Amino acid sequence: MSPVIASVPSGHVYVRHLAPPDGETTVLRLPDPRPRADVPDAQWWPPRMLEPGWVDEHADEFDVMHVHFGFDAVSPDDLADVVASLRRHGKPLVVTVHDLRNPHHPEPGLHDAQLGVLVRAADAVLTLTAGAAAEIAARWGRDALVVPHPHVVDEPRLSRERVPHAGFVIGVHAKSLRASMDPLPVVEEIVATLPELPGARLRVDAHTDVMTPGNPRHAVDLEPRLRELADDGRIDLHVHDYFTDDELWDYLQSLDVSVLPYRFGTHSGWLEACYDLGTTVLAPDCGYYADQRPCILYAVPGSAPATARSGGGAPPLREGLVRAYRDRPSWRAVPEERRRERLEISRVHEQVYAAVLADVAKRGVPCTS
Repeated sequence: MSPVIASVPSGHVYVRHLAPPDGETTVLRLPDPRPRADVPDAQWWPPRMLEPGWVDEHADEFDVMHVHFGFDAVSPDDLADVVASLRRHGKPLVVTVHDLRNPHHPEPGLHDAQLGVLVRAADAVLTLTAGAAAEIAARWGRDALVVPHPHVVDEPRLSRERVPHAGFVIGVHAKSLRASMDPLPVVEEIVATLPELPGARLRVDAHTDVMTPGNPRHAVDLEPRLRELADDGRIDLHVHDYFTDDELWDYLQSLDVSVLPYRFGTHSGWLEACYDLGTTVLAPDCGYYADQRPCILYAVPGSAPATARSGGGAPPLREGLVRAYRDRPSWRAVPEERRRERLEISRVHEQVYAAVLADVAKRGVPCTS
């Protein structure tokens, strides 16, 4: 009988792609409960599965809970209550550590405490890179199984040829300014480097909210400077709402290089999408991006602890840009290899679920579903 997994979340592209590409799986996943009656069906956050009482009310509907992300606003005490509820009902907990530093939290303390509860209690811990696994072992004494991030872009786009374009296009996307992002120093450094790169130009994208005075998310330092640089013809500025998936893939393939303007971080779905589409990534040395997929690292100013964690030695952004411009690296996923990788990822997850359920059975704790 197929195990039923309560995934937190279920509808995110990462979790959807834990299923094999042919759809033949021995695992069933509960759909994400709608957070509130007035939100769209596609929205899964904040996850109701981590609300007090949800496990007790729905314990007969699933066999394993698998937490990925989305617990940003759940207190460590409430997470401990979720763990206690799972234990009462004999439900194993699997945790995949995507972020060792939450990109939405300006300080690490809350996320550290949240992860501490989940990682210590988990019946199995997974993560995406060997570097992250080493940090998990050092911080919590847990061995994490390393399972790579599956592809983000689907067919037929995954196999579609890139459309040639003139010049050398560098992209920085400010999105809606997560706490982890500091795009302005990155933009300034690229602008200063452009004279060394004949034919290169910088495209800067930002969401409407951060570029609109009076909006609660207005970036009071970033917005006027970007407009000034655009008025001077030094950047190509694009202000818009969130891209659809197709628009995002078009955007990424319009770039030769995508520069990630992060002050801190761990892994990146954006990097995976660029790898799927053949766009070179310049990533900061504050996480495990180079463990994840091929990319060029640059040193984040003032990031000594994170730099030391990733081995150090990354050059300044200027040198990374010159290297990307000079070498034009071609790092693109091979669709058939991505298919095989996804199949293996799905099999590994099936094995993990079977193993934790077997452990529960050995302990004599009945599962109620």
